[in-house]
Amino acid sequence: MAGKIDARLRELGIEVPDPVAPMANYVGHVKVGDLVFVAGQVPIVGGEMRYVGKLGAGISLADGQAAARICAVNILGQLKAACGGDLDRVRRIVKLGGFVNSTPDFTHQPQVVNGASDLMVEVFGDAGRHARFAVGAPALPFATSVEIDGIFEIN
Repeated sequence: MAGKIDARLRELGIEVPDPVAPMANYVGHVKVGDLVFVAGQVPIVGGEMRYVGKLGAGISLADGQAAARICAVNILGQLKAACGGDLDRVRRIVKLGGFVNSTPDFTHQPQVVNGASDLMVEVFGDAGRHARFAVGAPALPFATSVEIDGIFEIN
């Protein structure tokens, strides 16, 4: 039987992928007590990196927000694996951290990371409201435009 969060995802037309394999010597998530720490996720869809480049130099704000949303969907894949397939176990989104590959004069990192934050609230309601940071970076792995990690409380 599908849970409440799975039903909400279907309603939103979101398919949560299997977790993306780590690209180096780390794991995709770690559980410590009732917290899950999800490693940084990038905008990979079907094994293909999307939105490669810099905000402020070829990647638009709207594209950056779309990239952040994909990162959030990939975070949900890691979180679902950490919860044994049951996203109803998520009690709260505690914190998201957003890194935006951007030019020195680009200052809209918070609006870019809203692509991920908005998704968490759409999916989890008030439990999706979280603390956050959104910072610019001069480069990110594989020239991706956005990378987002998170901390989650589960039961």
